[in-house]
Amino acid sequence: MKTGLSVENEIHRMLDQYVPEENLHRLIQTFIEDKKNENSAWAGLTRCVHYMLGGTSPAIERAAAITELFILLLDIVDDLQDRDQPDKPWMKSDSAVTLNALLALSAAVIGEIGRLVPGSLAAEVGALLACSVHGQQTDIAGDVRTEEDYLEMVERKSGSLLQFACLMGYSLVDGVTEQTRNALNELACCAGIVAQIENDMNDVLRFDLKNDLLQKKRTLPILYVLEDAAEECPELAGYYDGNLNLEDILPRKMDILAYIRDSGCLEYCRVIQTLYVDKARELYRTLPAKEPWGDRFMEQAFPQGFD
Repeated sequence: MKTGLSVENEIHRMLDQYVPEENLHRLIQTFIEDKKNENSAWAGLTRCVHYMLGGTSPAIERAAAITELFILLLDIVDDLQDRDQPDKPWMKSDSAVTLNALLALSAAVIGEIGRLVPGSLAAEVGALLACSVHGQQTDIAGDVRTEEDYLEMVERKSGSLLQFACLMGYSLVDGVTEQTRNALNELACCAGIVAQIENDMNDVLRFDLKNDLLQKKRTLPILYVLEDAAEECPELAGYYDGNLNLEDILPRKMDILAYIRDSGCLEYCRVIQTLYVDKARELYRTLPAKEPWGDRFMEQAFPQGFD
């Protein structure tokens, strides 16, 4: 959460206002400090959208701070569900206290959005959160079976969060047309899908708690691998079919990882990413983007490379 001094000051102001209880305040501060070690682009996305559309609001740093707290809140929920980040402070603290921290963060985000965002757009925030929760539930319930399922889930789970970051930027700009909002929303979905595919590509070659294989998730690279696994890697196919357990496949983990690496799944994922980047490029050309903020927005939305 490397956000800049102004955003950091706004976050501290919100905590002081909404979390007066000392111990809870201190705990949430540890959450925020932990996130500072990550190279977060969320505040930057909100800021860049605002400026590239001609915004000049003095409240933009406040809007960017809301974005950061909102994403922190959802990141914590995600870790609590997946339980694959045991060293995080929110995983180590008492679960009841962590729940109170999440409620406090929710109060801060909702309260600030209510004060800052016009009513016509504030209603969209709830819809975006509901959409993200829908996608997250599909993910953890294991309801993804096909590539179409996967892309739909990711659009809801990740794309809606990018849409939220964009909304917080353009909500403070007068005269933004519906056409521009729609193009930004679609572009944000492309960015969310590209980012999630990148994460899933990184996770598939790990064999620790972060590996999606252990949870039998069907991400895009895994779906590709499973197409021929019954014949070429029966241990992996048997694990996903429920005929083998984790202890059965652990002795073959290096062979399984080698099979995944050589399967062509990563190359396939790169092709799909390129399709979405190309689509994003076309959408970007329709935006009334002021430079250098437009280029900065695309660089942060697509850190994997846009040119």
